[in-house]
Amino acid sequence: MYFDSYYLALVVPALLLSLFAQFLVSSAFSTYSKARSSRGISGRETAALLLRQNGIQDVRIEETEGSLTDHYDPSSKTLRLSRSVYASPSIAAIGVAAHETGHAIQHARGYGPLVLRSALVPAANLGSSAGPILAVLGIAAANEFLVTLGIILFSAAVLFYFITLPVEFDASRRAVALLKDNAVLSGGELAGVKKVLTAAALTYVASALTAVANLLRLILLSRNRRR
Repeated sequence: MYFDSYYLALVVPALLLSLFAQFLVSSAFSTYSKARSSRGISGRETAALLLRQNGIQDVRIEETEGSLTDHYDPSSKTLRLSRSVYASPSIAAIGVAAHETGHAIQHARGYGPLVLRSALVPAANLGSSAGPILAVLGIAAANEFLVTLGIILFSAAVLFYFITLPVEFDASRRAVALLKDNAVLSGGELAGVKKVLTAAALTYVASALTAVANLLRLILLSRNRRR
């Protein structure tokens, strides 16, 4: 996609917000990774405890490579925790593990937005990769069909980003409630978890806004081409 004034006005601010969000989450995670929880249980132990308390026995907990690569895979019912979370008894590790466990609980309970997001994955993957390319090719070639097809495909990716927001917010809400109800962390420690999860939530908001900015840019470019 070539550079244009719409990119500067719409996409660049959203990208700057994404960078700022990444800085916040890295900073918050780094700070609370150094704070050991009073109970002293690890991220893996936290996830196992919360799964057990919710009657979930068919979810595996595995260690995975990388930093902040933690995720729940609904297709294999596997909760993967990064090295900095899996064995760490820090407040940050416990918060991240609880958040990912929240996704496992969503899956077990058939949480609607998670079900919809999972169904959208194939369309979102296709839309995010092929949509912008087709739209720009269509604009360059004055081919209305390609432009429309590209925008429709990319719209599926944008929808995926927005469906992700309630999924992530709900997982964080569940995490804080579970940690409190099961006395895993004290009140002051929960405040640290909230800071880490709030910073992480901002990254998803920034991603959604970036997707919207790119979609709006394509629409405006296509309209200008028709004039």
